[in-house]
Amino acid sequence: MSKNNTKSEGAEEEQPKGKTCFVIMPISDAEGYEPGHFKRVYEYIIKPACTKAGFTPVRADDIKKTNVIVIDILQRLLNSDMAICDLSSRNPNVLYELGVRQAFDMPVSFIKDEVTERIFDIQGFRDIPYNSSLRIDEVNKAVEDISENLKETFKSKGDDINSVIELLGITKAKLPDKVEISAETDLILKSINALSSRLSSLETKNVSFAAPKVVTNAANDISITFNAVDSVGQVVKVSDRVKHFKKGMGTVASIVSVGREIIVSIEFDSGDTGKYTNPVASVIKVINSDN
Repeated sequence: MSKNNTKSEGAEEEQPKGKTCFVIMPISDAEGYEPGHFKRVYEYIIKPACTKAGFTPVRADDIKKTNVIVIDILQRLLNSDMAICDLSSRNPNVLYELGVRQAFDMPVSFIKDEVTERIFDIQGFRDIPYNSSLRIDEVNKAVEDISENLKETFKSKGDDINSVIELLGITKAKLPDKVEISAETDLILKSINALSSRLSSLETKNVSFAAPKVVTNAANDISITFNAVDSVGQVVKVSDRVKHFKKGMGTVASIVSVGREIIVSIEFDSGDTGKYTNPVASVIKVINSDN
């Protein structure tokens, strides 16, 4: 959609050198698409198109800071010179980010694959199609078309209607010159950041409550390696002295592998016998072992 062109003939065109383009698109796998599909769309189509148009692409998962990711996304979304929005799969996060960008009446290029139906609220805006098959010839054409659209959209900002806000004549949102965060909000954000960092740290550790690993030696004796909760594996075999967290000391009588399950039988000093399926190191602690 175009407004009356108020630029004078022969005026120098604004160039997008050294500028950034925020990429609004599905990041996770989506129903109806092969695993990793949108990662390939980003790598093979969007990134090359942005680079060809003179923009540095920035996507949400490119942000490596430890801040709350939503805050980082919104800051990049509003501070980037340009944005490209992939409407494919009608992802709700994508539409939310697009709504924020359009509320500030900032330029956006739209793209969409051929299998996604148009979205009613924004169907009046031009989108550049690409083929979801990602065939090399189709990819090359899409890169060229999207690159040109990025450049055109950036150059015509202020002249073309690029958002519903401008179409309806509504006053666009404005970013304040300075945002001051209260001490209480700052404390909450720091606490959230600390919690996020701790969760990330836990995710990277070798923590597992899954079935222990079966180990068979040259004599064909079965032993197992626990997937210990403290990331330190320990091996237990027949005749080892062990300690159960409730029943106390005992001796491993047998270890049997049944399919994907490991059954450990222990004769306790109290006279009891216990059988444990897929035990973890938090339940049975090895006291002495030749391993």
